[in-house]
Amino acid sequence: MIVESFPAPMYATNCWIIATGVGQECIIVDPGMPDISHDIELIISEKKLKPVASLLTHGHLDHTFSIKPLADGYGISAYIHIEDRRAISNPSILHGTQFISDFVAEKEFLEPISVVELRNGDVLDFVGLRIKAIHAPGHTPGSVIFVINDELLISGDVLFAGSIGRTDTPLGSMEAMQKTLKTKVLPLDDSLRVLPGHGPETSIKFERANNPYLKELRS
Repeated sequence: MIVESFPAPMYATNCWIIATGVGQECIIVDPGMPDISHDIELIISEKKLKPVASLLTHGHLDHTFSIKPLADGYGISAYIHIEDRRAISNPSILHGTQFISDFVAEKEFLEPISVVELRNGDVLDFVGLRIKAIHAPGHTPGSVIFVINDELLISGDVLFAGSIGRTDTPLGSMEAMQKTLKTKVLPLDDSLRVLPGHGPETSIKFERANNPYLKELRS
């Protein structure tokens, strides 16, 4: 399986490109900011991949900024949980108006031509890739984690190596995050390779044993 990542210049958000092999169909996850569509296109061209979908783990701008040029450029759909969809075209919902005015003043935000709303338990089947969406609120109301082929976990800003996503931004909730960690993350299989929204890769086995937030919930 091909797993490529490109950390976006702002906030070092990991954009993941996943395919079963060279020359195969691929998915693009969380294209960040500023516009990194050209960088992603170079990786896709080098591996001779064919994008079939772009997945968003949640609606924060550092994960969605490049979604329109990528999705529309390849003629593919963007997939996002129903509760975060409106943030694509109105990011101030999840960031606050001050953040938007400070970083991206006067930019017009538009949805891609095709947007598919996700719900908990939805399964997406592409060639060689079976992707299960698990609603994992806390960081945002519509945060989602994706299990791919029972091998990979795209954890977005829910789970990091040694930490978890913040919950002090607009519409974040520590109560919801703790419930997500206990009921959605802890039951996952130890063998899953974890690809987070920021920082290095990890595994469920390692995080279960070492992540202080998960250890606290197990005690």
